[in-house]
Amino acid sequence: MLHEASPTVATYAERVPGIAVGIFLVTLTLVIWQPRRLGIGWSALGGAALALLTGVVHLADLPVVVGIVWNATLAFVGIILISLVLDECGFFEWAALHVARWGRGHGVRLFVLIVLLGAVVAAFFANDGAALILTPIVVQILRVLHFSTRATIAFVMATGFIADAGSLPLLVSNLVNIVAADFFDISFARYALVMVPVGVVSVAASLGLLWLYYRRSIPARYHLSGLARPAEAITDRLTFRAGWLVLALLLVGYLLADPLDVPLSAVVGGGAVVLLAVAARRPAFAFRAGTHTGDGGAHRGSTRVAGPAHPIRVRTVVQQAPWQVVLFSLGMYVVVYGLRDQGLTAQLTRVFTSLSAHGVLVSALGVGFVVAVVASVLNNLPTVLVMVLAVTGVAAAGVTHEAMVYATVIGSDLGPKITPIGSLATLLWLDVLDRKGIHIGWGRYVRTGIVLTVPVLLVSLLALAGWLQVVGR
Repeated sequence: MLHEASPTVATYAERVPGIAVGIFLVTLTLVIWQPRRLGIGWSALGGAALALLTGVVHLADLPVVVGIVWNATLAFVGIILISLVLDECGFFEWAALHVARWGRGHGVRLFVLIVLLGAVVAAFFANDGAALILTPIVVQILRVLHFSTRATIAFVMATGFIADAGSLPLLVSNLVNIVAADFFDISFARYALVMVPVGVVSVAASLGLLWLYYRRSIPARYHLSGLARPAEAITDRLTFRAGWLVLALLLVGYLLADPLDVPLSAVVGGGAVVLLAVAARRPAFAFRAGTHTGDGGAHRGSTRVAGPAHPIRVRTVVQQAPWQVVLFSLGMYVVVYGLRDQGLTAQLTRVFTSLSAHGVLVSALGVGFVVAVVASVLNNLPTVLVMVLAVTGVAAAGVTHEAMVYATVIGSDLGPKITPIGSLATLLWLDVLDRKGIHIGWGRYVRTGIVLTVPVLLVSLLALAGWLQVVGR
């Protein structure tokens, strides 16, 4: 019956050509503003339902959309679960405290180390993990060090911006990386071969630009007094150690996944399950640093206690996983898929085809900047699906086509930093800062975003074009 009714509904959609764009804009508005805390997932599903009812998208399209996004979405959830468990056991605070001590009281050195830490966290735990987990820890440490508000803003802005600049090198570094790689069947090893060097250039350019922009806000010196020892941050030592092992096994799994035809989400999910199982163990032993009394009197040391020093609430961790992102991915991509038949992807394909006639450099720069601008306005997750569909229609082959694919990734990763609505991670990051008493207005953010993003985007795309000429196909 549904199949028989679809021509009537489809006719209605055809009578109102702009309806797909209207549904997309309404859905995106609900996702960003979330009236009455509706949630990004339910907002996107509402838009998807409307797209189905109006005939913008048909039921037959749903398997296609699910096939595009399921692996990336589940892999992203697994990465965030691993990040949350490691955060609960003190992994990231331990790392940040080490970085604060490595700074040895020099403000610029600390700034550089914090930026590099953010890049590493983004590469292995995705940009969302770097922005949402590391930022509160950095703020806490800066307050212990008695940094001024001006200096604190410089450090947290740097942490937020490097989260996206550092999300280029690996497939797991950003959800859009996985979507694009799955769509074009790019293996983990091939992606890393191309994008690790580009990612290094992106981080280096970001670091230099961030220092130039905030150099007057960075204190010359700081005192380490009152800073906790890194070991004191660890609340569950066994989970902490298991985390290192899981991360090492994940890297091996990423490399073996493609030859064995195993989905990336299965590898990440396996690592998440193992780490959750370790964190949920009972009974267990942990070593908690503190003062205890023995035969020799009171002294600093480690006390063995039954169970973790601060038990990890595994159920809470699972509940905190971004399940709304699963609903968002399915719903929003259904809405975006409807734009395909409204001429948007066809127009973009024509633009990209004209760029491809001018070679690798022009293709990389043109596609990268177009994607970045669109992502900054329409959000990077729906943008990447529109763009991969558009690039698919380009007749270019070889290195030129590959440059367009990776330029799509770079534009989707870096472009969102131009505006707060460019990515959900940025909106959530700004909310975290607000709750920490640090308010960054949208006007100030956009001014900073343009200055910091455009040069890094340009350098990264130039690096891509040059490096692809070396590695080729």
